[in-house]
Amino acid sequence: MPLESAFLRFFMRLLILFASLLLAAPVWAAKPNVLLIVADDLGYNDVGFQGSKEIPTPHLDKLAAQSLRCTNGYVSHPFCSPTRAGLMTGRYQHRFGHENNPAWLPESTTAGLALSETTFPALMQQAGYATGAVGKWHLGAHPQFHPMKRGFDEYFGALGGGHVYFPGDKGGPEYQIPLNRNGKDEAQTKYLTEQFGDEAAAFVARHADGKPWMLYLAFNAPHTPLQAPQEWLEKLKHIENTSRRTYAAMICALDAAIGGVMAKLDETKQRENTLIYFVSDNGGPNLAGKSGTNFTDNSPLRGAKGAVYEGGMRVPFLVSWPVKIKPGVYDQPVIALDFLPTSLAAAESSDLTPNNLDGVNLLPFLTGETSAAPHELLFWRSGGPGGNNAVRRGRMKLVRLGQTTAELYDLAADVGETKNLAAEKPEVVKDLTAAIAEWEKGTVAPTFESPKAGKPTAKKKKK
Repeated sequence: MPLESAFLRFFMRLLILFASLLLAAPVWAAKPNVLLIVADDLGYNDVGFQGSKEIPTPHLDKLAAQSLRCTNGYVSHPFCSPTRAGLMTGRYQHRFGHENNPAWLPESTTAGLALSETTFPALMQQAGYATGAVGKWHLGAHPQFHPMKRGFDEYFGALGGGHVYFPGDKGGPEYQIPLNRNGKDEAQTKYLTEQFGDEAAAFVARHADGKPWMLYLAFNAPHTPLQAPQEWLEKLKHIENTSRRTYAAMICALDAAIGGVMAKLDETKQRENTLIYFVSDNGGPNLAGKSGTNFTDNSPLRGAKGAVYEGGMRVPFLVSWPVKIKPGVYDQPVIALDFLPTSLAAAESSDLTPNNLDGVNLLPFLTGETSAAPHELLFWRSGGPGGNNAVRRGRMKLVRLGQTTAELYDLAADVGETKNLAAEKPEVVKDLTAAIAEWEKGTVAPTFESPKAGKPTAKKKKK
């Protein structure tokens, strides 16, 4: 039966060819995309999935329903740039002196993310990822600190610590610098939150070819200046405090921008295998509106941006990866430093994980593979050595303001930090004080200072 034999040989050759093509397929084909979304100065209770009844956030609420909502989720600092330095390195930023906000000083080679540090995007590049950043940078103004010098293949955004929201709006010198695309100035064309959302959605569409990507989407909303689209202000007339209304409208615009990115993920059929993180860089600031009352809401937490109480660094915290992580609630303490090692593990590139990280791979914990706590201890410090410290171990948290008497709180029973248990539990205070002292041995003093209030953050060139 020569015809049957010839057919069989032909069929076997096809199978061999098909198998060889599979073996030759890119190793990154099954790796997840990684999307890290950061809000700026978002109040703990100012989105629907955290309990807000006043500010509608349907897109974030939908994402939360598809995520593990980490109810004890933290960032590594109670304000802006240091948190971002921690995100970009997976290390307590105190270990390399990034404990303050860098001034807008394009001539300074010191005020920015230390060049000695290996960055999250650089490691993802090594793992075979295309990397992009959209939005606020705030990790140094000198060209050596540019995102594309720190591991990102492409960048669009505002390099400073903030920006006006509408083209032509007034703000400080740093807030009016041109936007930057891949190292070149570019004009702002629309409401900035919307423009950042459009850019992120375009990145998602451009990278729908199968090669995995990492996108760092860092909004400057709802950080001041309070500037919001009229359409959202009209929808929020029920909020009497005009400053809170504008702030709430900025959150609604943020939610809509994130919704646009999520829609593009769905449209390009990338959503199921995209690992998404959502956090704020710190708690809502304690700012008074025209009525004299604060317009952000960190309830039920104590404190606000800048404080080492919970309101300073416990934030809305979501992790979503539909093909791997089941939605729900996760109550063990976690920190944004964990995003880097978790992403490398998801990319099957744990071998690239530096040995000096403070973050851990969360996948075994979030998938239920292990019921242990990811961290024995978590630390915070603001103001350098001798400043304000906090440490959490399990349910107990020690707060030390300068060198004054320590405060001890049981967060499981008293999330608002209202009852100081230091006098009742002196041994716990002693143990946690010693833990801070040991941790501080691995830190350094800040290598640059934050801009002074009321003074310009940029030096004027001499004529």
